[in-house]
Amino acid sequence: MLILSGTANIPLSQKIVDRLGVKLADMHIRRFADEEIFVQIEESVRAKDAYIIQPTGKPSNENLMELFCIIDALKRADAGRITAVVPYYGYCRQDRKNEPRVPISAKLVANLMTASGLDRLLTLDLHADQIQGFFDIPIVHMRARNVFLDRIETLTELDKNNMVVVSPDIGGVARARGFAKSLNSDIAIIDKRRDRANECEVMNIIGDVCGKDVVIIDDIADTGGTLINAAVALKEKGANKIFIFITHPVFSYDIYERINDSLIDKLFVTDTLVTDTNRLGSKIEVLSVSSIIADAIHYVHRGLSVSTIFDR
Repeated sequence: MLILSGTANIPLSQKIVDRLGVKLADMHIRRFADEEIFVQIEESVRAKDAYIIQPTGKPSNENLMELFCIIDALKRADAGRITAVVPYYGYCRQDRKNEPRVPISAKLVANLMTASGLDRLLTLDLHADQIQGFFDIPIVHMRARNVFLDRIETLTELDKNNMVVVSPDIGGVARARGFAKSLNSDIAIIDKRRDRANECEVMNIIGDVCGKDVVIIDDIADTGGTLINAAVALKEKGANKIFIFITHPVFSYDIYERINDSLIDKLFVTDTLVTDTNRLGSKIEVLSVSSIIADAIHYVHRGLSVSTIFDR
């Protein structure tokens, strides 16, 4: 096994190899004066089972191109099998043609990854499950749900006997229903209208949240507008405390400050993307998914069933 890390999230990569009991492969990555990416792997890779850890968050295009350069370097050095470990799959929100003359960028990126010579993709909490069908190579779709469930079990501020799991939109109902089943709780749905990207207006709450603690489950937090508006709407319907669990902290603009000034009691995110620890404040807490990813890599390398990791 050979584990390599791009520059997108080195702290997560280090946690993963620490759990696996191996070291990161020696690799040199730098930029030329015109920002072209140069990659050189500084140890033998021939016939090895290679795993590249590289989420494609901000800057998305830089991180994608860096991933492609590493894949090409491995291919030309005769690696045995190349697996990209992409905890956050960039362009995932552009997964359908819902307006005239727009690209399906999630499919385009899948085509590029396949054409680059990749043998397999490991990713975490895709924005939409159907993105798996965009690939013609095997995909291991990991879930952060166990990390969230473990934290919920230890969350003393949450009244677990009087709680409701809330989906922030219609598209997240299946995810919320799974959590509600695991937590033996009711479910509610926020019906929202989005006029353009990164802007939304909360329209209605479907379900009973009055007098209950709320747990919101979602995959991405970007500008925070949806979550902050949802908290306002839930409070207007009589909700008590509001706890939010998000897999991918894309975190744009002043989201840190806006979350800490909002009606949200606590926002939990994972370390699939790097966060600014100096701006987390008292309301944002980072949970690590390194154990999930490390176990998935171990199971894939040994030819074992990965689904057993997430059965819960």
